[in-house]
Amino acid sequence: MKRVTIIPDIHADANRLRRSLAATDPSGMVAFLGDFIDAGEGVTEPADEQVLKEVRALVEAGRAVAVMGNHELNAILFHRTDGKGTSLRSRNPKNAKQHRSFCDAFGVGTDAALEWTEWFLQLPLWLDNGDYRLVHACWSRSAIEVVSARRPDGMLRQEDLIEVSEKRSAFAQAVNLLLTGPEARLPDGFSFHDKGGHLRHHARIAWWRSGQTNWRNAALSVANPKELPDCEISTLEGVEFYSLHESPVFVGHYKMIGRPTIETFNAACLDYPDTPCVYRWSGEARLIQGSLLMV
Repeated sequence: MKRVTIIPDIHADANRLRRSLAATDPSGMVAFLGDFIDAGEGVTEPADEQVLKEVRALVEAGRAVAVMGNHELNAILFHRTDGKGTSLRSRNPKNAKQHRSFCDAFGVGTDAALEWTEWFLQLPLWLDNGDYRLVHACWSRSAIEVVSARRPDGMLRQEDLIEVSEKRSAFAQAVNLLLTGPEARLPDGFSFHDKGGHLRHHARIAWWRSGQTNWRNAALSVANPKELPDCEISTLEGVEFYSLHESPVFVGHYKMIGRPTIETFNAACLDYPDTPCVYRWSGEARLIQGSLLMV
């Protein structure tokens, strides 16, 4: 079995990509979890084009596989219109700011931007080789079944994009869940304040914490967990926790804080922006902390 090094969100950081690739097994494969573009505030020298060229070269050489991230989907929609001149993703100041480094490199709706986003459409929403799984934000069996009924290869087509942008159909909602993860509405009478002090009634859920279904243990990005109800998340919230009997799955997306940690033996979130890491998988069914390498 070929060893695989899983690399999470790069976000136009060429230095992070270089360090991540330096940690790979030279005789093995590389697997990318998406979000190659759109530099965050911590990236002093955004390099969207360099990162994309290096990743694409590895994929086309058969040295790597990759799945789509939500930033790739956002870019696909940002640079395309509905045929009436309206962008499929709003080009409002908030979205434009998030997408700035890509637009600085390629422009808006240009041939170069469309060419790269066309390549993004060749990235599947998930990969499952039987021994391990890759998805950007959430492995949801039900969502994968919905998408697979139309797109067995897990790849979006041009004719799906208007529907996906509207986020109303079951297909569009399934795509969104795979790329952004689940949120659940808190029970009546409960809310919490996020890091910016904004009052929230929905919480992001760490669906990979199969044994931690209490709100206070399963919710992500809650500054004060005591604001949450001290009770189990019920099936009414529609959260699909990952079974402990499933194959190992790797995700990025969530901007975790603290020391990178294997929280569940068959599922790992690798996106730690302040402490970048990769996972060197060697065929194990139970993930181990020692294979989680800081870069």
